[in-house]
Amino acid sequence: MNMQAIESIDKLRLVLGSLRVGSVVGLVPTMGALHAGHGRLIQQARTDCGNVVVSIFVNPIQFDDPRDFQLYPRDLSSDLEFCRARDADIVFAPTAAEMYRRPLKSFVDVAGVTEHLCGAFRPGHFRGVATVVMKLFGIVQPDRAYFGEKDAQQLATIRRMVLDLSVPVTIVGVPTVREADGLALSSRNQRLSAEERRVAPFLYQTLQLAGGRISAGHRDPREVREEALAVLKRPEIRVEYLEIVDPDEMRPVDRIDGPVRIAAAIWLGSIRLIDNLLCAPA
Repeated sequence: MNMQAIESIDKLRLVLGSLRVGSVVGLVPTMGALHAGHGRLIQQARTDCGNVVVSIFVNPIQFDDPRDFQLYPRDLSSDLEFCRARDADIVFAPTAAEMYRRPLKSFVDVAGVTEHLCGAFRPGHFRGVATVVMKLFGIVQPDRAYFGEKDAQQLATIRRMVLDLSVPVTIVGVPTVREADGLALSSRNQRLSAEERRVAPFLYQTLQLAGGRISAGHRDPREVREEALAVLKRPEIRVEYLEIVDPDEMRPVDRIDGPVRIAAAIWLGSIRLIDNLLCAPA
């Protein structure tokens, strides 16, 4: 069938009702400004599912900085072509007024997993993410939902929410897609200046260095972290955090005895970049 672009919740439910029987429905939640990382999510959903729904919605309640919300890149016509070229069945692109028809008084809070890393620096962010994802699950009722591992804390948050609230959806994590120099693809990359773009790969290179130390047998996260921070100490970079955490709970570990995730956020000028690396001692 030809791809359908739908703005209305009621119309989406009507269309999905006729498609759902005997078919697995996959959901790829996005905020638009689509790139090859999103393409990988859609591709995986297309492989796994009979019907693929891509949502495009810049969710205002997950932005702690109104300016960041205003500057977030938006190009719906380009995004629709992107989805059409990747054989999505439906693009659900509601307005904020459609998603939040009245002032919101019900939210989803996921404790523990959201307290460190980005959660410590972006108050309310993960409450906004969990709430809008739960709304999308209620609207689309997918069998499977696809999220990128670049946003590892988001992925852990959604997995815990689904587990705790018995939501009947399988959460699929898809590996991070990177540029040739290692920079994780992000919609915010297009806002980097030429000099900031040149410096940006140092983030992933630092994570690789720290991961190499862990693979070589270093068990003290403080030592590994200090070495990594020393590498990132450059005049162009402001480090927000760099932590070695449990990959499920997203809490800093006292000792590296098994798989851990090295997660970091940095600022290059006014642009915030995040990345992470899963590793384990040999």
